[in-house]
This record gives sequence, C-alpha cells and structure tokens, in this order.
Amino acid sequence: MAITPMEVYKLLPKTNCKKCGEATCMSFAFKVINRERKLEDCTPLFEEKKYAPQLEELKKMLKGIEEATETGLIVDEELCSGCANCVVVCPVHASDDPYGMGSGYGPTIDDPILRIEDGVVKVINMKKCRRYGKNRILCVACRENCPSDAIRFVEG
Repeated sequence: MAITPMEVYKLLPKTNCKKCGEATCMSFAFKVINRERKLEDCTPLFEEKKYAPQLEELKKMLKGIEEATETGLIVDEELCSGCANCVVVCPVHASDDPYGMGSGYGPTIDDPILRIEDGVVKVINMKKCRRYGKNRILCVACRENCPSDAIRFVEG
C-alpha cells in the first residue's frame, strides 16, 4: 500500500499558514512525500499541543519514507515471506538474467536489483530499476506481485 499526499494532508493542521514556505498544506504534503520537505518544516505541528496526536501518527506513517530508496521503494522486511515473487517478475531481471531469475531460479548475475537473503528480500542494486533516473518508468511489477505487502512505493 502506498503512502499518499492525501493521507499526510489529513493529519496536517490544514491552516495554510505558509510558515513552511508552501502556499498550502496540500503542497507541503506532496513535498513531504517526495522528500523535498521535512515534517519539522511545519512549525505549528510541533509548537501547538493540540496537534500532538496527529504529529505522532504522521511520524509513524512517514518512518518508512526515510528508509525509501531513490526510486521510492520501501521494503518492510518484517512482512516479507521470502517468496521471491518480486525477484522473478521484475522485467529488468527477466531481460538481464533470462536463464536465472527470469526463469524462476536464483540469480546468475552479480548485481540484481533485488535478491532473497536470509529469507527476506534485500535491495542490492537500485540503479538498475526502471524507476531510477531521469528516464524512469513507473513500474510496479514487484509491488503488484508481493502477497504480503512487504513492498511499497512512495507516491507523490
């Protein structure tokens, strides 16, 4: 499941005070999701006690974003069952390693995007992901085939 700007916005003060430098709380929410702004930039959220419950919920929600890769990929290893569906369905793996991961076997290349280690998926080489770089494609093959929702993307 993705974290969306609307989810962040719902927990912000929604006063459009502009203390963060943004015109609206919604634009601030988008920038928080895209990691262009930090939650601390919303000073009313930290200074006014009435927002304390929302602040705690936002901190919990955004914790995963801090761990996201350059592509917005978040892997929750606690949820991963190690099924390797994400590794096998990756179109980059199928093209770069057709007789290994592309055929449902272990990797035969040294630098896959994802690999199963100790029973959980690990990000090895994110630069090969179709979502990486300026010509990126918003591929979600790994997330769509994860039965335990261990793979998410930040979507701003």
